[in-house]
Amino acid sequence: MNEPFNFKNKSFAIYGLGLTGISTFNFLKKNKVKKIFTWDDFIYKKNILKKKKFVNSLNLVDFIVISPGINLKYSKLKKIIFKNKNKIISDLDLFYLKNNIKKSIVLTGTNGKSTTCSLIYHILKTNKVSCKLAGNIGKPVLDLKYSNKHVYVIEASSFQLEYSKFIKPHCAAILNISKDHLDWHGTKKNYINSKFKIFNNQDKSDKAFVKDFHLKKIYKKRKYLGKLNFLNKNKIIYNYFNNDYLKLKVNRDNLNFAYFITKKYKISNKGFYKSLNSFSGLPHRQEIFLKTKKYKFINDSKATSFEASKYSLISNSNIIWILGGKPKQNDNINLSKFKKKIIKAYIIGNHPSFFKKKLQNKINYEIIKNLKTVIKKIFLSKSKKKITILFSPASASFDQFKNFAERGEKFKRFVKYYAKKNN
Repeated sequence: MNEPFNFKNKSFAIYGLGLTGISTFNFLKKNKVKKIFTWDDFIYKKNILKKKKFVNSLNLVDFIVISPGINLKYSKLKKIIFKNKNKIISDLDLFYLKNNIKKSIVLTGTNGKSTTCSLIYHILKTNKVSCKLAGNIGKPVLDLKYSNKHVYVIEASSFQLEYSKFIKPHCAAILNISKDHLDWHGTKKNYINSKFKIFNNQDKSDKAFVKDFHLKKIYKKRKYLGKLNFLNKNKIIYNYFNNDYLKLKVNRDNLNFAYFITKKYKISNKGFYKSLNSFSGLPHRQEIFLKTKKYKFINDSKATSFEASKYSLISNSNIIWILGGKPKQNDNINLSKFKKKIIKAYIIGNHPSFFKKKLQNKINYEIIKNLKTVIKKIFLSKSKKKITILFSPASASFDQFKNFAERGEKFKRFVKYYAKKNN
């Protein structure tokens, strides 16, 4: 990977033309690739000739790039694509093939990836380290203009890592692993294997980070070459900084990873703690966006599983919990730890029976499929004590919304509208 990769003489097929697919296409064009075949199930639909040309190309091209959102298990092209599985790579691979990257931090995990990546980026930038943030967090990595002066902080999803072959992070971390995306990966074992590909190409000069004993055991058994940093002790001193968001229980592991990883880039303790004061967090992740005399409103739309929602439930009390959407396969939660904190739950979305089974005989709940109607009802209710309105859906957004961001924005819009109306 030290010699420049010759893109010009290679051919590519791109399956899926969302944000990642378009970014990949533009990148290949800039690198003078002449043979690029594309297909998108939603954009082209009935274009039989284009589909036939794309399908025929799969046996001939050098590489196939599949957009992270495509689940091959349900694709009509899965048979021929799995036949050519050894050709599949990710946009992250192209980034590493193109550039001889020495300074990169790649993070993955079930929960906390975006917050931890943003936190590391913020700490580095605040301490005058030249850095860029990209990947699954928002901006596709291929949209970045490469410079060997930058440290690249990259969030990698299990979808991207599943087929990755060439990524080689200087610092790689798995934050945590719990059951998620099993509809995509099939089994938890497959899901874990996809995450561990983050360490495949590391050598003795690279660093690996985990905090879970089970993950440490897997790492040792597979004899990866990177130097393992096992974060079994929390090094954070909480009275050294003033940021309520980062002091939430959900952010303790995120902070610990950020501390040890940024240490590799010579960030002092003083610089680390000073930078935490100015970190504002990310939208849709335990986002406290409005407080009134009666209510505190939290937008936690990014919580797409029960596992993700539990952190908000742990961190609050007197909760009216709004949940529901497209449920995750085999998802479960032990409500006995939280039920005393929950006054009532409202179930929204098109799959109420799934959530009803989880809540019945445990907490008080009501099914109101429409989010706007729930917010309206909450503002019409009367309560003498301070209430936390927690929108933490514990499910994917796709039954009623385009994505978790749209879902969170609509929640905030409805709340602000009725707050103003009832003022």
